[in-house]
Amino acid sequence: MALMIRLRKQGRTNRQTFRLVVTDGKTPRDGKYLEKLGWYLPCEKTNNIHVDEERVNFWLSKGACFTEKAEKFVGKAAPGVVKELHAKQLAKRIKECAKRRALRKKKGKAIVVSSAIKAPAAKATEKKAAPKAPAKKTVKKAPAKAKTAEKPAETPSAETQAET
Repeated sequence: MALMIRLRKQGRTNRQTFRLVVTDGKTPRDGKYLEKLGWYLPCEKTNNIHVDEERVNFWLSKGACFTEKAEKFVGKAAPGVVKELHAKQLAKRIKECAKRRALRKKKGKAIVVSSAIKAPAAKATEKKAAPKAPAKKTVKKAPAKAKTAEKPAETPSAETQAET
């Protein structure tokens, strides 16, 4: 069961109210809910938002997730809850990244060790060989094309002379 903290629409036409509720992710927007966590009255100018921070923290610890609108709503009414949630998520991501780096580093060492075991003699011969001087870069020029128009007329070739 995926728990969601979201807004539930109530009220009448042109006078809507919203409740912040915890519900299963599969239930409809205005369906039944597990617990009411707060309310929002957009028509009133003052005192229009209420959130029970303790209960929100309780449900977040149980694995509930905010919807985008509910997260904005709670961020206005109780910014400490959202900041704490983001800090926990960031710490979790950092921990997972460190774990992945450690695994990659471990795999990299294992590959180096296995290649050292397979060919220790080859590495020894490489060390004994004298270092070579760095090779100079040479640029090869393309051969010039022979000009056929400038050839002087020669005497008849041997084939033409043999025919006569």
